[in-house]
Amino acid sequence: MPLSDADALATIRIKNLRLRTFIGIKEDEIQNQQDIVINVVLKYPADRAVAFNQIDEALNYRTITKKLIQHVEQGRFALLERLTRELLDLVMEHQQVLWAQVEVDKPHALRFSDSVSITLSAKRDQLAASS
Repeated sequence: MPLSDADALATIRIKNLRLRTFIGIKEDEIQNQQDIVINVVLKYPADRAVAFNQIDEALNYRTITKKLIQHVEQGRFALLERLTRELLDLVMEHQQVLWAQVEVDKPHALRFSDSVSITLSAKRDQLAASS
């Protein structure tokens, strides 16, 4: 039984990407790097990757991850919201991505809490057309 376009919509998850960056508004946060944890979920039409079994037809999640790492490690951010939006924008630069969600955790941001996180998502109009 052949796959329909809806069946070939792939979900890629980049889980628990652990990086260090300057994030925060307090003096010690501005002066010292902190740990963050990034999770990305994205959807793209994988019908050509499935059909041809060639890397050129697939969304290269390694390329996306390298861009995220470079942006985080070279940046300085006051707010989690800003960092999360910038990472989401980097993911959405890839035209194959129809929908993406980025979550950034800041471990130990609050006393008595494992972490604080912000989640943002975006989608292209093509997703509505393919649903």
